[in-house]
Amino acid sequence: MRRWLGAEVGALVRGRNLMMAGAGVAIGGTLAMGRVAVPRELLLAILSAACLGAAGNAANDLWDVEADRINKPHRPLPSGAVPHDVAVTVGGVAGGLGLLLAWLAGRTPFIIAVPALALMLAYSPLLKPRPVLGNLVVAVVGSLPLVFGAGAVGDWHAGLVPFWLAALLHLAREIVKDLEDIPGDLAAQRRTIPIAWGRRAGFLAAALPLALFVPVALLPWLAGPYGARYGSVAILIVVGVVAVTGRLLREEAEGARAGLKLAMLLGLVGLLWDRL
Repeated sequence: MRRWLGAEVGALVRGRNLMMAGAGVAIGGTLAMGRVAVPRELLLAILSAACLGAAGNAANDLWDVEADRINKPHRPLPSGAVPHDVAVTVGGVAGGLGLLLAWLAGRTPFIIAVPALALMLAYSPLLKPRPVLGNLVVAVVGSLPLVFGAGAVGDWHAGLVPFWLAALLHLAREIVKDLEDIPGDLAAQRRTIPIAWGRRAGFLAAALPLALFVPVALLPWLAGPYGARYGSVAILIVVGVVAVTGRLLREEAEGARAGLKLAMLLGLVGLLWDRL
């Protein structure tokens, strides 16, 4: 039991991703307030997002055991490091606690939390096997912490610009991940984009949101809401995204996910630099 409560459970719920979700909530709140502070509502929202993410990740692994035996045999469930019933308990407790914390954080966080958790729980059994739909859900839910944090401090609109930037990068990363996971997804009989329409279609589908990202990233600077600080970072990010897009069009996926994660991080830094 001590092992299950340690590194194995942390791997099950993807502790690093939960920290990123919490950071996204904090950044959304900071952008809305225009200053660095962690009021009670924002702290509750950060903890809520971590718990909700833990529930979604546990549910995803419970549904994906067979595919993970091929793609990721080291994961806690296919490797046997965490028993099935422990994973169910962890996910259930985390989900309930996440909703409670969202309710305590305020009306807007709770309104966002309920459908977000529902989508995470429905993702693997209902949405992931369908081309495009599953990718879109992950992109939206993965970017919601920014709106979640902004909403916790009373101005959810302040999270919309970073939400759209993050969602487009998330969408491209998820499609690249489908390209990497073809063997396991075939075994699980999933109809992801590269399986349903072919690898070439998968690379093109991953490149499309990146092509949309370029004007979306530059618009907040060119249209005026964000200034020169953000603009300088946005230009740097756009250059990197264009380079990744070129690699995808040549059907080269190596390093694409890491590059897009870096672009996401730099984008948030640029937004914060401009607002603080």
